[in-house]
Amino acid sequence: MTRPALSLLLLFLYTQTIGQTKVSSVYTTPFESWISGQPVQIDKATNMAQAEVYLSQPLQAIEGFGTCFNELGWTSLSVLAEKDWEAILREMFSPGVGANFTICRMPVGANDFSTNWYSYNETPGDFDMKHFTIAHDKETLIPFIHAAQRYNPRLKIWASPWSPPSWMKYNGHYAARSVLGNVDFISEEWGMDLRGINNGLVPEKEGKEGTDMFIQEEKYFKAYALYFKRFVEAYRKEKIRIQMVMPQNEFNSAQIFPSCTWTAGGLTNFVSYLGPAMKEEGVALYFGTMERGNHKLVDTLLTDPRTKPFVSGVGFQWAGKDAIAAIHQQYPNLSLYQTEQECGNSKNDWKHCLHAWDLMKHYLTNGATAYMYWNTSLKQGGISTWGWKQNSLVSVDTVNRSYTYNPEYYLLKHVSHFVKPGARLLATGGELSDILAFLNPDKSVVIVVANQTKETKTCTIRVGEKEIRPILNPESFYSFHLQ
Repeated sequence: MTRPALSLLLLFLYTQTIGQTKVSSVYTTPFESWISGQPVQIDKATNMAQAEVYLSQPLQAIEGFGTCFNELGWTSLSVLAEKDWEAILREMFSPGVGANFTICRMPVGANDFSTNWYSYNETPGDFDMKHFTIAHDKETLIPFIHAAQRYNPRLKIWASPWSPPSWMKYNGHYAARSVLGNVDFISEEWGMDLRGINNGLVPEKEGKEGTDMFIQEEKYFKAYALYFKRFVEAYRKEKIRIQMVMPQNEFNSAQIFPSCTWTAGGLTNFVSYLGPAMKEEGVALYFGTMERGNHKLVDTLLTDPRTKPFVSGVGFQWAGKDAIAAIHQQYPNLSLYQTEQECGNSKNDWKHCLHAWDLMKHYLTNGATAYMYWNTSLKQGGISTWGWKQNSLVSVDTVNRSYTYNPEYYLLKHVSHFVKPGARLLATGGELSDILAFLNPDKSVVIVVANQTKETKTCTIRVGEKEIRPILNPESFYSFHLQ
């Protein structure tokens, strides 16, 4: 029997053994969260379904869902009593309890939600990394990760830098562009409060999209690859395994916070050094993070013989979502990560939750194998060191030392609680498009449906030769687990 024929036979046998007889459900609305739904009956399928879940069309395997470890996440949780922040971490990370997070991101050095700028080596000209140290992280990031690992020791962690050490950049500064003087400006669209911020950059040394701010010389490439290597080794000594790295967060974006612009060619030059270094450490390397819709940027690395063997995936965020479909089609064997959900403006409202749902559908239906939120926790107001207001899964009231799970947390939980690592996204069809479906390794089926209207709706969903007809509350998300 040929391999394709054998695969088809196994798929047929696999789907025919699915015999769901029980449906559990849970729903969330703007007014109540994670409520057990009414019993849902499984019946024999009819021809009246508004949506169909195709059990015989499994798509990509799902690696997992998660969040990010950053400093302001930990400092906000630390305001709470220990029993409270422990309860939050148990809810997010303990298998079978809440969100079941299995894969998370962390920065390499400072990011826009750090307490301040730092890198692991700010000694100019230290190409041998003699002064490399992760001492700063032992105050925040490492305790944060260790606390999560207590609830899920198998948690996967990957990392990317926002900026290399400042002495490795042409402008000698952690940022790529400046805000000079006492700027009196608030951007509602981006949630930026720039009043009084001054990072002291000289304008003519600022970076811009399409330029290399990293010094394009071999000794700097070698030193930076060694910097990554030291990072991986140092974290391993802390019993934290870094399983994958991306060379630069948002390499097209010149920001007032830690950032560094690169061209795709400049990144290719660096990855030719970084790739072999990470291979020695047993660490995967992905291209990213992509925040632009130009899918041809990936071609530079994947067609260059120096780097092609080392790149096993691509990461996308923000406008990078416009490139994921083309890259998935062109490179079907690459693992694709959604690396950072668009982070709102600190309102943490239902409107942005619906936007997050649209983002999740877009990324997953276009090949994403992992999906990650950005801020795990922030103090109320959600403002960064550099003036950017953002949403978070949890908001902490520093006055009352209390906390609130935000709507986007429950949305993510509606998927991640039920969908296990190794599950397959399932193709769906029909007039009902606000739907995602998954086939778990244990052969149970997970269906997540949204009703964005202000009216109660009854829908009919066909699953193989069976059918469910749930009643959906107004403005709601539902998860159905068919076992």
